[in-house]
Amino acid sequence: MKKKHFYVFTIQYLGYRFHGWQKQPNLKTLHLMIDRTFKYVLQDKPFKTLVSGRTDAMVSANETAFELFLEEPLEDMNEFLDWFNYNLPQDIRALAIREVDETFNIIQHSKTKEYIYLFAYGGKFHPFCAPILTTILDDLNIELMKTGAKLFEGSHNFKNYCYKATDNGQYDRTVDVCELVDNDQFTANFFPERTYMLRVRGKGFGRNQIRLMMGTLIKLGKGEVTLDFITESLQPGVVSHQDYIAPASGLILNKIEFQ
Repeated sequence: MKKKHFYVFTIQYLGYRFHGWQKQPNLKTLHLMIDRTFKYVLQDKPFKTLVSGRTDAMVSANETAFELFLEEPLEDMNEFLDWFNYNLPQDIRALAIREVDETFNIIQHSKTKEYIYLFAYGGKFHPFCAPILTTILDDLNIELMKTGAKLFEGSHNFKNYCYKATDNGQYDRTVDVCELVDNDQFTANFFPERTYMLRVRGKGFGRNQIRLMMGTLIKLGKGEVTLDFITESLQPGVVSHQDYIAPASGLILNKIEFQ
């Protein structure tokens, strides 16, 4: 297709029933549902969509973005946004749309992402929590986990926190913020009385990096690893086997900011 018009959509979705973003044979993915909706609302006119970054199965997004390429312009963006939302499934919502020029590249454009990981501990909680809140049956030392989370802040080698890392990857990354705090952002009457969130912000993350960091903090809270273990695991050349990837459903891409 001849790409002449470019639009960036900001969307949010509940990822619990999707197998991530990328289209896969015989699986329900977000890209499949987005493109299926565009095919209908654009009445089979040529189009292409490109996301700012892929997500894993069951991971949700409070705010993320993708780019739409068209041969013909949208006559009324607000009207189109309403019609697009009208036809999207209930667990996907478009928040905004803006036009960009051909120099904008949604993948290469500098951006900051903020992830949060929601969890609670110490009981078997309501099943309705499952789509966005991980529940840990064991007791956790939250104060120790808060200290451990701060160890991830700054510039470190995150090779031990990248799933199936190779010797050729770029693992020296900077985490601008990593903190464990009380969750006051997402609430529900079926949530346990107290819930927590890990908040992580930076410009780039490896495959399963946030979930591996969270998994290590859970092990720290259980007393299975120490603060020194985390400190050493972030040193270049140190092989540290992170064998617990926290469940995907607790992870939410909270916001994305283009520089």
